[in-house]
Amino acid sequence: MTQTIHDLQTPALLVDVARFEHNLAAMAAVLPGRRLRPHVKATKSTALARRQAELGHVAFTCATLAEIEGMASAGLGEDLLLANEVLDASRLGRVDARVTVAVDSEETIAAAARGGVAEVLIDVNVGLPRCGCAPEAAGALADRARRAGLEVRGVMGYEGHVMPMQDRGERREATRSSMEKLLAAHERVGGEVVSAGGTGTFDLNTWASEIQAGSYCLLDREYAKLGLPFQEALTVLATVISVSPGWSVADAGLKALAMDHGNPSIDGATVWFCSDEHVTFAAQSRPRVGDRVRVRPAHVDPTVARHGALHLVEGERVVDVWPVDLRGW
Repeated sequence: MTQTIHDLQTPALLVDVARFEHNLAAMAAVLPGRRLRPHVKATKSTALARRQAELGHVAFTCATLAEIEGMASAGLGEDLLLANEVLDASRLGRVDARVTVAVDSEETIAAAARGGVAEVLIDVNVGLPRCGCAPEAAGALADRARRAGLEVRGVMGYEGHVMPMQDRGERREATRSSMEKLLAAHERVGGEVVSAGGTGTFDLNTWASEIQAGSYCLLDREYAKLGLPFQEALTVLATVISVSPGWSVADAGLKALAMDHGNPSIDGATVWFCSDEHVTFAAQSRPRVGDRVRVRPAHVDPTVARHGALHLVEGERVVDVWPVDLRGW
């Protein structure tokens, strides 16, 4: 029996198939094949990753051990990068796949060697105060990794602080400044890989050999502000459960939506606030109890991680269901 969105238990994730396929094609046209290393932390679905691989993107970026393990189990382990430091790499050493891990200290190098990981990238701080060594320290760390028996494939550095910049010129200049730091480190480190970038800089970062974009295929409200050639394909389906004079309430709140980038949006309405299980909004046209609304999340990645499935839709018809099977740690 054909299923529609009205048959779904809410809250539920919807993926507009036409918009999703548009996003995949738009990215592949600019970054074909190995120029893109899609980041699965944004989507956490091996079924979605397989669709990316069908378009030639066969190397993937991961953020967690569970993502590495899940991608390998799904037969998508041709070239997996854990773009994150770990101090216990033993699970990585047991994975039947090509696995590279980011390192930025003697401790993380030792963990990689102890855990049986053969290949590493030196993670470099290019301006985002998170992980990564100082550019001038990268060469010594690479030497230390090689002495530990590891192959150093190159460097990585994430210009995450650049992604939200709405002015394209400023975003380009900040990307250039960040990549100058990364290329200086690469001269000290060697290797064939310079891994960087994201959805916000996918076409501006011409210095990196591969771009780690992930959010582009589903997109969210914050990235939509940048005028990128991608469309918001992900919404959270919710049901109106209460209507009062002046406002309405639907059943998608903090447990269904990431709020680190602010309130979600509902077309034709103003979102007042979210609580644990509720989104309270004022609509231009007063809804009725039982109506369905599509809520646009401000941040895709942690929103997807709150759900168990992606429902692919054409209009109101559900055409496929993809498990969100890469959650957890």
